[in-house]
Amino acid sequence: MTRRELMITPLLAPALASGQAEEGFTTLFDGQTLRGWAVREGPQSAFYVSDGAIVASPSSAFPAWLRSEKQYENFDFRCEFFVKGWTDGGIYLHAPEHGRNTWIGMQIKIFHQRDKEPRSNSMGAVYPLIAPKLVNVRSQGEWNSLRVVMGWPALRVWVNEEQVHDSDVESVPELRYRLRRGYLGLSTLSYPHRFRNLRIRELPDKERWETLFETDGDLAKWFISESNPKSPAKFDAYNGVVRGDGSGHLATKEKYRDFEFHAYIRGQKHHNGGVLFRTGGQGLTGRRYEIQLHDVEEAHYPTGSLYFFKRSIYPRIEAEKWYLFQLIVKGRNCIVRINGENVLEYDQLEDLDEGHVELQAHQPGRWIEYKHIRIKRI
Repeated sequence: MTRRELMITPLLAPALASGQAEEGFTTLFDGQTLRGWAVREGPQSAFYVSDGAIVASPSSAFPAWLRSEKQYENFDFRCEFFVKGWTDGGIYLHAPEHGRNTWIGMQIKIFHQRDKEPRSNSMGAVYPLIAPKLVNVRSQGEWNSLRVVMGWPALRVWVNEEQVHDSDVESVPELRYRLRRGYLGLSTLSYPHRFRNLRIRELPDKERWETLFETDGDLAKWFISESNPKSPAKFDAYNGVVRGDGSGHLATKEKYRDFEFHAYIRGQKHHNGGVLFRTGGQGLTGRRYEIQLHDVEEAHYPTGSLYFFKRSIYPRIEAEKWYLFQLIVKGRNCIVRINGENVLEYDQLEDLDEGHVELQAHQPGRWIEYKHIRIKRI
């Protein structure tokens, strides 16, 4: 066991006994305001504070949710939630900046029913994939305690001081490529939830990502690799967003062979672009593989396809709305995930040499944008 593992192990021990001091925790709710939280995908009236608790109003219907100000990777999170009668909702873990929280990150289900045989949609489930070991919710107008310890790949959950999960999330195929850093969130589906005593202790990070583009100055990490003289490529940085137009490619100065690549992408309706990998740094004129970005469902190679080699399952995307794009490349294999779903899996890559990653603008007059671009060698 490494020194790092020795440092982490005590933090993943069983739940603290009631009343034991909670050193190192940061309060996430001051009991009086929603400072440190933001309503997303819903009206500001969706959540409010009353009697020292965060309360959900009828306007908190899906997809409205309350998001933490900060993102977290590994942590020990604790809170209390109130259940009286029919209640449905959940706690989001590693929720994304944009997109489908439960499928890009994870959700711990909150439900009123005390199932004798736990299901993947029972109270405490890693919804909708992993049933809890037991269901012990108190639903007759009572407060319940919840503790979630995330130390990827270990996920441990306690409800009312009884452990309901001790899982290796990487052993679950549907969870293997979920975000490992993201926001905490409260989802209530318009039911009158109440939450209090929210606090967190951050645990050591494990991931090591390389930022390719986060601020406008990061454009210096890229170069124009190809530009059509008739409609020159334009890649401009605006407030943390790369906007592509014209016809051509923007390439990383560094080269990569096996990697995981993440970016948020959006485009004008029926835009046309792509993400190229293992390239020679010459756009389409050199060696390359291309993941197509083309939001036309009936196109020969729509968004997510490995151009020329394999058509994708058309993903859930909408014009001018950000979606999370994940590309995992290792050896002869590549996986494309969009908004939390695998839309392409391919295992016959022949060019195994390292190369550049390139962003494509392919249709003059139809812009495409990229942000929060990062890469991790694997």
